[in-house]
Amino acid sequence: MLVPSRQLILLTALVVLPAATVAGVVPEAAGLALAVIALFALVATGDALRSIGILHDLEFSIPDVVRLTQDREGVLPIQIRSTTPRALPLRAAIALPDSFSAQDWIRSAVVPASGEPVILDWSVRSPERGRHPLALVRVETPSPHGLWAVRRTVRPSTKVLVYPDLLRDRRTVAAVFLNRSGVGIHARRQVGQGREFEKLRDYSHGDPVGDIHWKATAKRGRPVSKVFQIERTQEVYVVLDTSRLTGRSHGRETDFERSLRAGLLLAAAAERQGDLFGVVAFDSKVRHFVRTGRGRPHFTACREALFALQPRSVTPDFAEVCTTLRLRLRRRALLVFLTALDDPVLAEDFTRAVRLLSGQHLVVALQPRPAGARPLFSGPAVATTDDLYSALGSHVRWQKLRLLEEVLRASNVRFTLPDSESLAPAVLRQYLDLKQRQLL
Repeated sequence: MLVPSRQLILLTALVVLPAATVAGVVPEAAGLALAVIALFALVATGDALRSIGILHDLEFSIPDVVRLTQDREGVLPIQIRSTTPRALPLRAAIALPDSFSAQDWIRSAVVPASGEPVILDWSVRSPERGRHPLALVRVETPSPHGLWAVRRTVRPSTKVLVYPDLLRDRRTVAAVFLNRSGVGIHARRQVGQGREFEKLRDYSHGDPVGDIHWKATAKRGRPVSKVFQIERTQEVYVVLDTSRLTGRSHGRETDFERSLRAGLLLAAAAERQGDLFGVVAFDSKVRHFVRTGRGRPHFTACREALFALQPRSVTPDFAEVCTTLRLRLRRRALLVFLTALDDPVLAEDFTRAVRLLSGQHLVVALQPRPAGARPLFSGPAVATTDDLYSALGSHVRWQKLRLLEEVLRASNVRFTLPDSESLAPAVLRQYLDLKQRQLL
């Protein structure tokens, strides 16, 4: 595509307009004026013809996938190579969604004629995680006489993936990542003797009667005891609610953003502790189910399944997700629900559905404390009657959630109501406490 340059516009104003004026005012000079205009048009046309195809020999190398971290600067590289017999001065620009910011949207470079590639790096940042397309890349070079700007548009298939920033919460839970399998400066004492059978040995005085292996005792003719070891490899699932209530904002972030980071941090902590971890995402139906595994490739698979999720304006179907987990999970596992239960109807549905799981699995539910739910006298001082009624309303909401905690405890489900800012530490404390006590 050809676009008139500033030079062409300026020359038109300095040459064509005066010549046309002279031709209209002085009839005797009309022929000379028209000749000047024709010569100028001929030069401009010739420059345009020489510019055709000048950018067709450019070769672009653009990554199919560019990975960035939310609210952190990252680099989007584009490599340009020319096979033309002369160097080309270029201006290049990229088109990304409006949420992105960049230091310079337009970059300038000179592509040498030797075929040596030039790499243009754009420093970009996005506050919104998810998958974003790189709509187009447009390059521009001047024509041989500089009268035209020659442009070419490239529409790549590049996807820009923006992941949540786990370092934002990881600083508050750094002790977990300094501790691997209970060894380190924050070692935790294991409670109990373990659940996993290790071997048989002769009975020793003081062994519990329940540890006696009666079949081996009968076979050998002397008392034989079972020896257990601490179970090191356990299954941990993060069950993430992506329905309407999780999209509520507390400050700059929604509850869902905090829950997503907390879930991924729990997966990383489980990997450090030697456990198997998996993820489940649901709203009105189960959206993603990643069975437990371990290792960095598996963590990457879990992150890929969750990072682009957004809350949907639908009601969560707890019966659907609990039935799915009941059918798919054969081994006892820790199920950590990150959800919102301050709606009485949803709380009743969850209480009824989770009974399918709590008999076989260990279930923990966590919800960031709603902004309007807190105990009486724990908020700011009451100054007016409206403040008094507001404080009473907040207390009633908080009391209902405490009653829900008692109801769920009767169903063998742990329910915790941490502050929004401390959700990730609360999730990890629950996990480490359960692991320490060998309740799983």
